[in-house]
Amino acid sequence: MATLTITQADDPDLGLVRAVAAGHAVIVEQDLLDAVQRRCDEARRALRDGRPVYGVNTGMGALSKVRLTEQQQLSHQHNLLLARATGGPPWLDRPEVRAIIVVRLLTLLSGDAAVSAGLCRRLAEFLDTGIVPAVPRTGMGAAGEIMQLAHAFGPLAGIGHVLGPEGALRPARQALRSGGLDELSLGPKEGIALIQGVPGATALCVLRLHEAAALTSLMEESAALSIVAAGASRDPYSAACGRGDDVLAAVLGRLRAAAGDDPAPRSLQAPVSFRVAGPVLAQVHRAAGLLEAAVRRALTGVTDSPAYLDGRFIGTAGFYGIDLAAQCDLLTAALCHAAEVAAARIHRLLDPAVTGLPAQLAREPGPDTGLSPVHKRAAGEVHAMRRLAAATPVGLIETSGGQEDVQSFAWEAAEKLLTALRHAHAVTASELLVAYHATSLSGRQPPAGCRPVLDWLAGIIGPIDGDRPFGVDIERLVRSDR
Repeated sequence: MATLTITQADDPDLGLVRAVAAGHAVIVEQDLLDAVQRRCDEARRALRDGRPVYGVNTGMGALSKVRLTEQQQLSHQHNLLLARATGGPPWLDRPEVRAIIVVRLLTLLSGDAAVSAGLCRRLAEFLDTGIVPAVPRTGMGAAGEIMQLAHAFGPLAGIGHVLGPEGALRPARQALRSGGLDELSLGPKEGIALIQGVPGATALCVLRLHEAAALTSLMEESAALSIVAAGASRDPYSAACGRGDDVLAAVLGRLRAAAGDDPAPRSLQAPVSFRVAGPVLAQVHRAAGLLEAAVRRALTGVTDSPAYLDGRFIGTAGFYGIDLAAQCDLLTAALCHAAEVAAARIHRLLDPAVTGLPAQLAREPGPDTGLSPVHKRAAGEVHAMRRLAAATPVGLIETSGGQEDVQSFAWEAAEKLLTALRHAHAVTASELLVAYHATSLSGRQPPAGCRPVLDWLAGIIGPIDGDRPFGVDIERLVRSDR
């Protein structure tokens, strides 16, 4: 894979994050590194005046009133990565961990963290070795991400474990030696910098946004195919219905292009689940757009605490990530609703009163069951999604003797979004399977706009001549790229 170059710190490239997550190496342009080093040198001069700087010459959390001696400061940055690594399996996957590392590299390049160019260079080298720290997927209750990030960046200093072949744990020191790297000696403020900010939630959201875009496109195709299979009136998808809403207008345009015209719909009004396909899917797009805006703010805003701003160290709240948590939850809720609506359409497609087709889309109703169990699979997926729609930041827990008395749980919100995407994908695959079979049974010539998805489905599913284990078909669709 080609090596990518980071050339600027103030214009986030989400594509670069995804590419590094996929395995690309990365380097930082020398001018950027020089600027980082100048900011670092200035900040280290400011440290010499002896004023208290949180986590540098003081303890952290409830121990922030404890001033550290010069001798204690020498080991403090290293020690910050030890006790906070309290997580366990399941671990994040390789692409997720690589995304977190490159996001933290990008945010360090702003200079706010006052770290050295050497640390930034080492992060790029670390990615190049292919070493993957063992980072817990969930189960952390800090106000920020300090515990997960201790797992992510401790291995730079030879602390903790990394993922070996087939997911087995391997000591970080051993992995560094194998990769030709020494254990990193952390300079002033570099330990606290590695566990500050919201690089974890930010990186996970970058990856989730890419998955959401692909799934939403598939959901649109699935809805259009159901509209065709039901012989639904195309009136709700007319251009006039999108007035004043560019996002909705775009979705309606794609539904019209796929579903085509039907001069003789089966009924004046199809069930609501068909008629609201446009607004429901438009909301998924809107929620994704809001999450992307939050991600871009996290990549360019102040997320370090303390941050070196305007010539002095300032305590900030940039580590909290409430906007990431809130927008993750919004997209999760939008996906949950879209999946519920899709499951309702599946049920309607099994009803002869709606489609005019055999009951349950069985080739021979009675001897054959048909696709009713596929709807039940979708119903189970939707039921599992409903518990994900609760607001993640609600339900605060005091920690650190009351010093950390609230949390946003943005990391957990990103994990919930991943789970919602997986369930929604299974529901979408179920709808595609049912609509594909219904279209086949109808004997009607499908509109040209549906031919690409029907050809794709035919290549995966083939003809359905009777009952079979339809779970196999659903899983094939989930694993197939569109």
